[in-house]
Amino acid sequence: MVHVNRLLCCPRCHSKLHLNETPIRCSGIACVYSKTGFPRAAGQPVLIDFERSIFERTAYKDDRGSVFERDDSGRGYALRLRRMLTGSNPVTPEKSKEMIQLLGCETHRPVVLVIGGGAIGAGADPLYTAQGIEIVGTDVYASTNTDVVADGHFLPFQNETFDAVWIQAVLEHVLDPPAVVEEIHRVLKPGGIVYADTPFIQQVHEQAYDFTRFTLSGHRWLFRRFEEIDSGPVGGAGKALVWSIRYVALSLGLNTRLATLAALPFFWLRFIDYFAKPGPKSDAASGVFFFGRRSDRALSAKDMLRYYAAKRVR
Repeated sequence: MVHVNRLLCCPRCHSKLHLNETPIRCSGIACVYSKTGFPRAAGQPVLIDFERSIFERTAYKDDRGSVFERDDSGRGYALRLRRMLTGSNPVTPEKSKEMIQLLGCETHRPVVLVIGGGAIGAGADPLYTAQGIEIVGTDVYASTNTDVVADGHFLPFQNETFDAVWIQAVLEHVLDPPAVVEEIHRVLKPGGIVYADTPFIQQVHEQAYDFTRFTLSGHRWLFRRFEEIDSGPVGGAGKALVWSIRYVALSLGLNTRLATLAALPFFWLRFIDYFAKPGPKSDAASGVFFFGRRSDRALSAKDMLRYYAAKRVR
């Protein structure tokens, strides 16, 4: 197993940490966390720069830090009912397997950082079961799938540490997506791989912790310092329509379970996406993904017009 401690650093100043102390302290004498330190939750270090984060230190006094109830197993009744309604993620199983191939596990033991990995994302299971891959899981709360509690805006890892980063359905929940992507670029090794998917036409979920949506072009611009391997929609207009029907029911005052049941007869609408043409499907996507490599070259503004045109004719 990878020794996570050797990868860690202070999320504020990137100095080494005194991980055996309680609280955990930064070794940087001028750093505020050399005095105040960092707490633990469920035995895991909570390496959040509380002075700059949306999360409060007091949230971790319950030894967990989750802002509301979560289903980390992915097998809860409510979650399974929603997946029956909206279907599975058609992209992540393919991209997780492609990532494994690109990492070349037979020649070394690649280390993959999962941001927002408190629960294993739909379709990401191959990453967790692949022989030779080391997973470092992070989220803003501790779970059996995490090693460190961290805020993606200020990752507590040294530069050029990871072979790949997996960030699935997370960027809509951060205040500053460009800052998170900049951190991903920083902690990836040269040529390191990133997979991200983010909603486009979906209503608010995760309550107050939901901030942003991206078109396919906007998502590409977000990852402009990465070379593209592939990108495209995750679900089209049919899936987006099913989402909307459920939220119409919620807007009428139904609770989440009744709203899901009310929308369930319309589950078949998501199968429309199998017949959609690539360009229009992207323009009406439920979500979008980017799969690429860390690069030293950034896209220019003019590249974006060509990018959109190329996606329309695919």
